Amino acid sequence: MGEIRVGTASWTDSTLLASGWYPETAKSPEDRLRYYARQFPLVEVDATYYASPAESTVALWATRTPKDFVFNIKAFSMLTGHPTKVSALPKDLRPETDKPNVYPDGLKPQAYEEVWTRFLAALDPLVEAGKLGMILFQFPPWFTIRRDNKQYLLEVAKRCTPLRVGIELRHESWFSGDNAAETLEFLRKHKLPYVCVDMPQGYKNSVPPVVAATADLAAVRFHGHSDKWTSKDIHEKFGYLYSPRELKDWAPKLRELAGEAEQTHVLMNNCYSDYAQRNAAQLIDLLGAK
Repeated sequence: MGEIRVGTASWTDSTLLASGWYPETAKSPEDRLRYYARQFPLVEVDATYYASPAESTVALWATRTPKDFVFNIKAFSMLTGHPTKVSALPKDLRPETDKPNVYPDGLKPQAYEEVWTRFLAALDPLVEAGKLGMILFQFPPWFTIRRDNKQYLLEVAKRCTPLRVGIELRHESWFSGDNAAETLEFLRKHKLPYVCVDMPQGYKNSVPPVVAATADLAAVRFHGHSDKWTSKDIHEKFGYLYSPRELKDWAPKLRELAGEAEQTHVLMNNCYSDYAQRNAAQLIDLLGAK
């Protein structure tokens, strides 16, 4: 069985800081990251979806964590076709527009290329330290299964080479009927890691929790099952604490997945209060993971 790493999708959420999970001695950002990294071997950085990080900040992440600690970095929204706040772009790359948000086609080609270059360059300190696990590309609910979108997945992988990418698909067309097998075969053929999602079902953007490895790295992200999934309040949306029974049911699936990959990343994204941290610790006990 391959290595299983369990972590969470945040270590700085305001409700986590207010929950009392951190000891009183962990008062600074540095103290909190160091404490987190003593509890878990993996973390996902979601802030990079909203704005490209500064290389100096990424360098601090690298120096404040143990040698074998791993960061998964969520790709900047512009790179996955999501609407991106103009204010989140570097000033010299911002288009002349009155709109608050912009899509990739709203940038000049040269500016778009520069967004890619700067995002990837900012991750250099993690790459040099051997601490970059994957760049998570979470595609929007309107990113359907079609030829040009498959080609974009290949473009993403090529742009990021030799860095590892993870592919999270959020439109049910990728998994309906025979498409599930087609999707997984496509990812396997091109050695693209597939990211399984556990999330509420029955919504417009729901995808089933298809558990599969398509490369030597596998990943599962747990979003919870909140009955307020459509809420604009992010804490209502993700405020779900998995029960011991739910996690126990997932444990054999995760072990089986780890049998198909060299590494399996398990991320708790139910980031409200200390829910993610508590559930991650429970999973580590169930799996016997480090």
